[in-house]
Amino acid sequence: MKNSLFSHLLKVRLERTIHCTYAVYMSVMLVLLAGCRSDNKTADRNKHGAPPAASNDFFQEIGSEIGIDFIHSIGDNELTNIIESSGGGSAFFDYDQDGFMDLYICSGTWIEGFSSGEKPEQLPGNHLYRNRGDGTFEDVTRKAGVSGPWYSMGVTVSDYNNDGYPDIYLCNYGPNVLLENNGNGSFTDVTKKSNTAGGNECSIGAVWLDYDNDGLLDLYVGNYLAFDPEYKYFYAPDGFPGPMAYDSQKDVLYHNKGEGVFEDVTERMGLNDQDGRAMGVGAIDYDEDGYVDIYVANDHTLNYLYHNNEGKSFTDRGTMSGTAFSQGGEATVSMSVDFADYNNDSLLDMFVSDDTYCSLYRNDGNGTYSDMSYPSGLAVACAQFVGWSSSFIDYDNDGDVDIFKANGALKHLYGQEDQLFENVGGEKFVDVSLEMGEYFSKEYVGRGACMGDYDNDGDMDILVVNLNDKTRFLRNNKGNQNNWISLNLTGTTSNRDGIGARIKISAGGKEQIAQKKGTTGYLSQNDPRVHFGLAENKMIEKIEIKWPSGKIQTLENVKANQILEIKEP
Repeated sequence: MKNSLFSHLLKVRLERTIHCTYAVYMSVMLVLLAGCRSDNKTADRNKHGAPPAASNDFFQEIGSEIGIDFIHSIGDNELTNIIESSGGGSAFFDYDQDGFMDLYICSGTWIEGFSSGEKPEQLPGNHLYRNRGDGTFEDVTRKAGVSGPWYSMGVTVSDYNNDGYPDIYLCNYGPNVLLENNGNGSFTDVTKKSNTAGGNECSIGAVWLDYDNDGLLDLYVGNYLAFDPEYKYFYAPDGFPGPMAYDSQKDVLYHNKGEGVFEDVTERMGLNDQDGRAMGVGAIDYDEDGYVDIYVANDHTLNYLYHNNEGKSFTDRGTMSGTAFSQGGEATVSMSVDFADYNNDSLLDMFVSDDTYCSLYRNDGNGTYSDMSYPSGLAVACAQFVGWSSSFIDYDNDGDVDIFKANGALKHLYGQEDQLFENVGGEKFVDVSLEMGEYFSKEYVGRGACMGDYDNDGDMDILVVNLNDKTRFLRNNKGNQNNWISLNLTGTTSNRDGIGARIKISAGGKEQIAQKKGTTGYLSQNDPRVHFGLAENKMIEKIEIKWPSGKIQTLENVKANQILEIKEP
């Protein structure tokens, strides 16, 4: 069995290598043929501020052309420790409420006593890009006041005070930061008032959720490990000490009391984090009892599935549910988690990325899950890569959710190709990456990634944060050849973002479900609008929304191919 698996992996890797070599050869030939004419055309397009014309690629890398010039920094000349290896995240959100998705991207920075290189003249920092609405972005970081200096790992966004404008929470190496949106294009640091800074922990992932359904969003922060820059004992080829060389740090649950103030209710709510080193954090009502639960993907230790006991306490059901370990019964290097109904049985499943086979947890409907990574075809395809941010995404709008996975080496700046898996009948996933465009034949050190419809054309685009390298923006050129709908929810009695709302749509005799989520994937957050692919259906017979308040709202005979604004009655 091992020899067979090794032979298969070798064959897949060889096929990728041959394809990549061919792609490089063709790229060189095209450059030689096009010469200066191609450069002139690109310059002309950029001069007029317009995005480049669509190529024949399904996903086309256009970041530089549309104004995304962000370069992630580890704050150092070389990758020398595990903290530097673990950033950074990104988020799609509409900070100015003009109907177009903007982008916030996290970076590390230079820190005295932590970074081994010399302090640069200009410190790197986080960036905010405003979507102009014409397919391009402008950097508004300085105007908005959101650059730092922080060593930021991840970002999660919500309207925590229900004022109509989304706010930013940053997980940092050191105190965390809450930036309140002033509604005029700027943000104010309200961390001290809100009581959400934590201590000097290394927070990596966090998620907004309304665990007690009081209409105010609470915050779960996943803390990583107590890093000691003086500790140097390690096996030299590994590059630096791994996570088990350091003590873990306990996660924190903040309850939103209103008036911009939070309180630490971790112990009161029974969240007993004994030895977790949190990486990815997500929240979903997996058993549909009306209360949002929390999943924590831990590094090298078992994962947590905290069941919400009607807003009064939490119980870890990771082991009993089958989601604490991989299919091999091992605690893996878990990175991120996302939720969707991949097999269309009206139950929310999970995908957890890691450094080996990854886990596709099928929800069996009785509080337990089955790991379908191997029978689905994902395990073999994933095993040759280290998976970081992963998201369910219906990239081709055919009515079922596919999976995007960003890859990159753990302890070295060694690149790997990212992957896109096509959902086949809700049972199999096929790696179609090399059919999607030139980007997928290139190697980067991927970390965070966010998905969103940046140009409001009905298909999901992708931004990937690469460690100590240029961020890549992938425009979806062909997904809207099928029909679609996006739902922009606004809560009234429920939290204004509608996080936790359960949605069911019926179109052409097929039902799809989803829940409004906060954080998605690794350190990142997707487009807040809930997106459905509709295949050939131009009409949705019925949309049913169960809000966190318990209210049920129904819409009938809704036309496809629109961004629909829905307000809680």
